[in-house]
Amino acid sequence: MKKHIQMQLNGQSVEFLCETSGTLLHALRDSLQMTGTKEGCGSGDCGACSVMMNDTLVCSCLVLAVECSHADIRTVEGLAAGDALHPLQQAFLDNAALQCGICTPGLLVAAKALLDKNPDPTETEVRYWIAGNLCRCTGYDKIVRAILDAAQRLRGNASVNELQP
Repeated sequence: MKKHIQMQLNGQSVEFLCETSGTLLHALRDSLQMTGTKEGCGSGDCGACSVMMNDTLVCSCLVLAVECSHADIRTVEGLAAGDALHPLQQAFLDNAALQCGICTPGLLVAAKALLDKNPDPTETEVRYWIAGNLCRCTGYDKIVRAILDAAQRLRGNASVNELQP
C-alpha cells in the first residue's frame, strides 16, 4: 500500500508516493531524483546516505519515507546556491578531499551539520563528528583539512591554502 507524503526538500515543497516499508534514501533517489545521496551499506554503518531531517543528522537508509511526512529534509543538493558551490564543497575540491565520491555527499552534509552547530571546531571535534562517515579511499586527513578550511572561509578568515607559503 502506498502512502502520500508531503515534505520540504532543500527548501522546496515536494509530494510523492511511497511504500510503507520504503526508506527515505530510496524515495530521495528513485521518486525525487536526488541522486547525490548515496547508498553505501544500507545498514546505517557508513554515513554515505547522511541527510538532515528537521535539523538532525540521520542516515536516510534507516529512516522510513513515511516518517518524513511534513519533515524538513536537506540533502547534499541543497548545499550549493545555483552554480555557486558552498564553501564546504569548494574546500573539498581545493584540498583534494575526495576520491571515488561515494562517501563525499554524506561527509559534506555531516560537515555542514557540524559547522552549523560549531563554526570554529578543533581538529579533534571534526574527527569525532565525522566518525560515523566511512571513507575507503582517503586517510581522512584531507577531509579534516577541508572541513577546517571551510570553517575558516565561513568565518571570513583566509583559507588554510591561502595561509601556506
